[in-house]
Amino acid sequence: MMTREEIKNFLPHREPMLLVDDMEMQGDTAVSHYHVRGDEFFLQGHFPGNPIVPGVILCEIMGQSSAILVLEELKNRLTLYSGLNDVRFRQPVRPGDTITVKAHITARKGLIFFIDATAYVDDKVACKGKLSFVLVDKDKA
Repeated sequence: MMTREEIKNFLPHREPMLLVDDMEMQGDTAVSHYHVRGDEFFLQGHFPGNPIVPGVILCEIMGQSSAILVLEELKNRLTLYSGLNDVRFRQPVRPGDTITVKAHITARKGLIFFIDATAYVDDKVACKGKLSFVLVDKDKA
């Protein structure tokens, strides 16, 4: 299992936008975790007195979690979203929750990857969707 510090060796994200605590491959599936502490910037105004992780942040967590699927191809490249499809939100995610993401590649066209990802809290689906991203050379991004 890769730790947060090890993840920084291949993901360019840094605090406060690094939204993965650990990740590993289980067969052809990426599995990661992020514990919602409650002091994250995105909870400050969403919503006062009733903090809920915004849906776009859940999508970002799923996207970052998917990067391990292409780990060998990330050298000197960035992953950039090229699409979000069929995204559904099933339950709110709140401070104290630990999000588990499971993702796998469904198709590939060159450096474009298509991913099915699901975010769970306590084995219940919080968010799911079809993501796509492209690998871009860092000097061209």
